[in-house]
Amino acid sequence: MLNRRQLLRAGLTGAAVIGLSGCAGRQLGRQPAPLQLLSAVDDDHGQHYITAVTQSGEQAFMVPVSERCHGGCPQPHGDHVVIFARRPGRQMHVIDTRRGALAHSIDAGEGFHFYGHGVYSPDARYLYVTMNRYSDAAGLIRVYDAMNGYRALQDYPLHGIGPHELRLHPDGETLVIALGGIETHPDYDRLKLNIASMQPALLLMNRHDGQITQRFAPSHHQLSCRHLDVSPEGIVIAGYQYEGPEWDTPPLIAKLDTRDMQFSELELPLEDVMGLKNYTASIAISPTSPYTVITAPRGHRAVIINHHTGELVQRIAVQDVAGALPYGNSGFLVSSGMGGLYLLDAESDQAQPHGDYAVHWDNHLTPGALRQV
Repeated sequence: MLNRRQLLRAGLTGAAVIGLSGCAGRQLGRQPAPLQLLSAVDDDHGQHYITAVTQSGEQAFMVPVSERCHGGCPQPHGDHVVIFARRPGRQMHVIDTRRGALAHSIDAGEGFHFYGHGVYSPDARYLYVTMNRYSDAAGLIRVYDAMNGYRALQDYPLHGIGPHELRLHPDGETLVIALGGIETHPDYDRLKLNIASMQPALLLMNRHDGQITQRFAPSHHQLSCRHLDVSPEGIVIAGYQYEGPEWDTPPLIAKLDTRDMQFSELELPLEDVMGLKNYTASIAISPTSPYTVITAPRGHRAVIINHHTGELVQRIAVQDVAGALPYGNSGFLVSSGMGGLYLLDAESDQAQPHGDYAVHWDNHLTPGALRQV
């Protein structure tokens, strides 16, 4: 008798033969239902997809794509979700969530690659995307006109290398940008070319004119600032990936309170710093509680902190934990590269299974609808 996981795997094997003709993916659900999340995934054969899960836990569709993808962003008040190729990727994919289909694929253009993240303006007119111009390793924010076929409008220079995740500040005017400091080039796949001379930073940028209004540097030049989230009141939590010796135990979580521009790095117990294995993946802030989750796939754990006080609240073991989203009033939904989704709560050190799927989730989950902050 086939178990549930084998049945799911059989279903996805069928999906794998669906091509891009008509820009459609494989519809897996019977009826349209509100989407809880989208994510980049791979199957056991190494094929790349973008999938969606409904609020009832069913997979809604599987859209095949040509390269492995990473993070995404939902269109405010609309049906599009954009999923970006993983660095040094060359495409971003606009998914029509109503049809479960690929609406557009936009190429980065000759001499450029994406870093896997972007964010819309509040009115959904513009899309801001982290880019690399690899002729001179210049980090950029590219502005696209999302109302006119995602036409590229202009590039904002960051005066630094390797921008990664960015979010929109609750003021609607400011981009919060994690500058990783790592140089990459498509000719060398994911090889990091400048570890000795990195200059990472956390940046604030005016989205209208590209002016950098604030720049904060990590305490060590090899603390690559990669991922972040922003609370409704303007507290930024950022996660680092350390590129120095593996036996070092530097701080891996930073906090910026944009109300007074106080920047700090959180001091967790040594046991917990060591457990993160110098690598954080996703950051998700609860919009209705003081809690933030940080995932660490190499350490097979997630930690929940109080982002008001900076204190550790909970540590939870989850094998290959990666993506994260807020869930309910104070909880979180996380993904495992092994195929599972789990619910986490600040009151428990145990992960609650929330579904098992025949896919390998990438490091990020994207909400199916924009959460308001």
